[in-house]
Amino acid sequence: MSETASPPPKAQPPETSELERELAQLIVQGLNLPLEASQIEPEAPLYGAGLGLDSIDILEVALIVSKHYGVQLRADGEENQRIFRSLRHFAHFIAAQRTK
Repeated sequence: MSETASPPPKAQPPETSELERELAQLIVQGLNLPLEASQIEPEAPLYGAGLGLDSIDILEVALIVSKHYGVQLRADGEENQRIFRSLRHFAHFIAAQRTK
């Protein structure tokens, strides 16, 4: 009897995983959060439940990201709910928009 191995789960591209780690580190350092960057789950919500960031935190993160990656985020942006849905969504957005 031969066993058929199931294909491995799809992994994130290396550049996205690395960007997720970078962003997590920037968020933790920039907001002086009492946790390690590795504790931020890629699919956990950033805003409200999950990481628990509020609107002021999100503005600070937007400023940090602007300085590091050249990505401009508007405080009243209609896409903010989607962009900040999780670290993974945020990383995908930054990867697509970055100029640095």
